[in-house]
Amino acid sequence: MTTTAVPGTSAPKELAVRWLDLISAGDVEELCRTTSPTWSMAGGPPGLPPGPDGIRALVASFGRIQQRWIIEDVIAEGDRVVVRAVNHCEQDAFLGVPAAGVEQVFAATFVFRIVDGRVEQIWRTAQDLQRLLQLGATIVPRSTRPSMP
Repeated sequence: MTTTAVPGTSAPKELAVRWLDLISAGDVEELCRTTSPTWSMAGGPPGLPPGPDGIRALVASFGRIQQRWIIEDVIAEGDRVVVRAVNHCEQDAFLGVPAAGVEQVFAATFVFRIVDGRVEQIWRTAQDLQRLLQLGATIVPRSTRPSMP
């Protein structure tokens, strides 16, 4: 894997870092084993079902992708682990914008809630607008957009 383990981390911290390794590897079955049956995610694709079906839908939403996470910070308090990381990825498209051949680099922060040694919830905040701009997407001001019916 390409993430970097943080020496002396606790089991919840290690699980959160491992989760990003598993996402990078596309290891859906191991992700499902490390995740609660009621898992949920905020800040990812809308409408993900809970638990393993949600994990499968999340990974499927990436399409063809090669990615690696570089961990910058891991902070834990109680049942929460915060991971700040930078992702380097290449995929066919991102949010409908063609992306083949373009390496996207973006930062993201994840808050993991770990319950009984499994990931129960994830809150994700990422630089998705930055990714779109890297792919050549443009922002069209409202005044120049055609009227919506």
